[in-house]
Parts: sequence; C-alpha cells; structure tokens
Amino acid sequence: MVDPTLWQTLATRSLQTAGHGITRDDARQVLDAPDDELLALLDAAFRVRREHHGRRVRLHVLENAKSGACPEDCRFCSQSSSYETPAGEYPIETVEQLVEGARRAKAAHAWKYCMVTATRGPSRRDLDVICEAAKRIKSELDLTLCASLGLLTPDKAARLKEAGIDRFNHNLETSERFFPEVATTHTWQDRVATVKIAKAAGLEACCGGIVGMGEQQDDVIDLALALRELAVESVPVNFLDPRPGTPMAERARMTPSECLKVLAMFRFVHPRADLRVAGGREVNLRWMQPLALYVVNSIFTSGYLTTPGATPSADHQMIRDLGFEVEEVPSPAPWREGAVAAKAGACGQDQPGLHADR
Repeated sequence: MVDPTLWQTLATRSLQTAGHGITRDDARQVLDAPDDELLALLDAAFRVRREHHGRRVRLHVLENAKSGACPEDCRFCSQSSSYETPAGEYPIETVEQLVEGARRAKAAHAWKYCMVTATRGPSRRDLDVICEAAKRIKSELDLTLCASLGLLTPDKAARLKEAGIDRFNHNLETSERFFPEVATTHTWQDRVATVKIAKAAGLEACCGGIVGMGEQQDDVIDLALALRELAVESVPVNFLDPRPGTPMAERARMTPSECLKVLAMFRFVHPRADLRVAGGREVNLRWMQPLALYVVNSIFTSGYLTTPGATPSADHQMIRDLGFEVEEVPSPAPWREGAVAAKAGACGQDQPGLHADR
C-alpha cells in the first residue's frame, strides 16, 4: 500500500530543492507506482509544473533540414546509412526553405523552431546555411531558435550563438551504461562534451533521451540524474516509435501509464525545465495524451523528423479543452519596434540582425 501523502511529499521536496532533493530511490518509487496511484501522482507532478509554468504550453516545430545518409549508427534511427530504411534522403535545404519553415511554425503559434540535420557534425557549408537562415528568421519573426546538428566544436558553437540560435539540441539518449547498445560510432561522453560546449558558448542546452529501447529502469533514472548534473534548460523525453529497417524495429511500444510515470519522474527531478513529451507521443500515449500536459509544459506539433504527428489544429484543440493556453514568444515593445524600423530604414530592409535583441 502506497502512503497517500508520498507523491505530494515528493512534489514539495522537488519545489524546495529545485529537484536536487529527489533521490534515486524517490525516482524508482515513481516509476514503480501502481496504476491505481496514477492520478494522484499526476496531480503532484502538476503542482510542480504549475509552480514554474502555470497552465502555459509551448509548441515546438521541427524542420528536417538535411535528411538521411547519416554516418552514425544509432540503432533507433531510420536516417542512419547503416540500415536499409524507407526514410528519405536529401542534402541541406536552402536558406529560403528554412525561413519558410519558420514562417509556417510561427503561423502554428510555435514558441520554438528547431533546424535539424542528420550528420555527425555540421560541415562548414551546413553551418553557413543554418547561420544565415537564423539571421534572417530573427530579423523577421519572434521565435526561439534551436539547432540540432550533431557534435560541436567551440568555434562552431560560437558561430551559432552569434547568428541568433538560442538553444542547441543534443540528446544523451540513455544512460552511459546502456549507450553502447544504442550507438558505437561515438560515445556517451562525446555527447556530454557537446552539451558542455554549447552551454559554454552561451547557448541553452536542449538535452533528453529516448525511453523504451530495451534499457533497464535504472538507466532511465541515470539519464534523468545525468541531465540534472548538466543543468540543462530543456528536456525532451522521447518514447521509442520503432522504425522499419532499424535494429530496434521489433521493440514493443510502451504503455500510456508507463510513459506518464516516466514523465512525472522527470518533472520531479527537473521542476523548472522546459520538459517536453517528444517523439512517440501519439503512438505511445494514444488516448491518454492530454494527461501528459499536466506534467510537461511543451510538445512538438506538425510531426517529427521522419514520422507524422498531430496537426497544430488538433494540438490547439487539446490544449484549449484542458483549459491550458499556448505560450508564444512575446513581440518587442512598441518603442523597440520603432527603433528597429528606423534602423532598417537606414541600413536596408534585407540586412540580417535588425530585430530587437531577445
């Protein structure tokens, strides 16, 4: 029999210690919670979510800027050149295509637009395109920008920051122990190093992982605690959606209650983070998707890199039905808009970087 005050006790400790008071044993109790306790657990997690994020929901939109032919052998990924999969393959999109994708994201009331390339790390040409697109987007739209380009060097991270990228995504994927079962062409420590490089350059770190790849419960907990140690600002939690042709194609999907317990555990460990239910939301949570919003404060909309997802209109309806609201990046104050317009008139409308700083 579970102590009926346990989940609220964990919520209090999470709030009082910014998540650092949540122990491994606490995390294990959350993951082991009986299904009869699920609503009480979600209520406690909602208390933490509400304290830091109110009833706001951030919509994130992914742009698959360069697809397929990736030299890495991540065993969950249909874009790896190591496997025969039906995923598409094309070189990096043009600057105009990326800017147009940002316009679509803004029309969907997105808070963040993330440009993603399938690669070990960004080539000079890829970086040139991403940076020029970022400058143009920031000159035109009020959006938070993220890039996910593989492994970074300090110089490349500095260029992204200068161009207007706000966040860099690079997931740890799983625990250090289980990582060799996921990829062998780079190490878990390689990923940690890139996260640290991004943060050192002044970029926020968007860093999470995938649950349901065959890992043990302790691996999920290890991942949550490692992200806490890295002090990442954004935590996307993906649930494996097995891709045809990959080594993980036959993995069974998780149940909705398992997914919700994982999300609750991550919320207790990361009370302030931009916690996101990411890939696999629709096919793993199924009819219980709305309950995730009582724990997380952001979701992806308009699909994923190689798989479809919910449409913006469907996600907007879900958010409204729960009594939540979509959070967007606020526009600059009118006096700042006037200053920007004056600068544009003096320097030319096509110059990048004319928008107010964020």
